[in-house]
Amino acid sequence: MYLQKINLKKKYALVTGAGKGLGRACSIALAEAGATVIALSRTQSDLNKLEKDINKVKGKIIKIQCDVMNYQDLREKLNKIKIIDILVNNAGTNIPEPFEKIKQSSMNYLVDLNLKAAFNVAQLVVKKMIKNKKRSGSIINMSSQLGHVGMIGRNVYNMTKFGIEGLTKGMGVELAKKNIRVNSVAPTFVETPMVKRFFKNNKFKKLVLEKIPVGKVATESDVATTVCFLASSASSMITGTSIIIDGGWTAQ
Repeated sequence: MYLQKINLKKKYALVTGAGKGLGRACSIALAEAGATVIALSRTQSDLNKLEKDINKVKGKIIKIQCDVMNYQDLREKLNKIKIIDILVNNAGTNIPEPFEKIKQSSMNYLVDLNLKAAFNVAQLVVKKMIKNKKRSGSIINMSSQLGHVGMIGRNVYNMTKFGIEGLTKGMGVELAKKNIRVNSVAPTFVETPMVKRFFKNNKFKKLVLEKIPVGKVATESDVATTVCFLASSASSMITGTSIIIDGGWTAQ
C-alpha cells in the first residue's frame, strides 16, 4: 500500500478560535477524521453550536471556554487536559488600516492575539507533548498568504503572520528530535464571515479575485482538509514549512 489515509482515531486535537470560521471548519474536519476535538473559544454559545455540528458527524468534543489572551486562565484550563496530540493554533483576526493611520490600540491587539497568544498556546502544548513521550505531536499554525507577501492596508497583519512563519520554522527545527512536527497553513482569502464582511466592498472583492489565478477564493474545506493532512501520519516527513493555499497568488 502506498496511499496513506488520514486517520486520527485515538488522537486528541486542540483547536483555538474553534467557535467560528476556519476554527469551526477545522474542528469538524478533525472530528470527521476520528480525533477527539478539544475546542477552545471565548464564546460559550459558539461552542454549543459546534458541539451540535460535531455530534452530527458522530464525533467527540471537549469544550473549553477561554480567551487565549488571558494567559493565567489559558494555562489553568490546559493543565487540566492530560493529552494533546495535535494543535491547530488558529485564533486570530485582522484590522485593516492604511499604514499612516494604524492605531496603537489596533497594532497592540493584533500582536497580542495573532502572535503572542499563538506563542503562548504553542509553548503550553509543547510542554504537554514532551511529557507524553510515547505519542507523536503535530502543531499546525494558522498563517496566511500574507505571511509570505505584502498587501496594502494590512501591514500589522503582515507583521504578525510573517512572525508566525518564523516561529513555525524555528519550532520545526528544534522540536523535530522530540517527535513533534510543526507546520503552517497559509490560505488566501477564504469564505468565512470575516472575509464576507470585507467583500461587501465590491472594489476590494474585484481586486482580490484578480490577484488569484484560479479566479476564486478558498473554501473552509480546502483549509480544513490540509490541516487534517498535516495532523496525520500521512505527512510524517513534513515539518518546519508552510502549505500555501492561495490559488496561485504568491506564485506571481
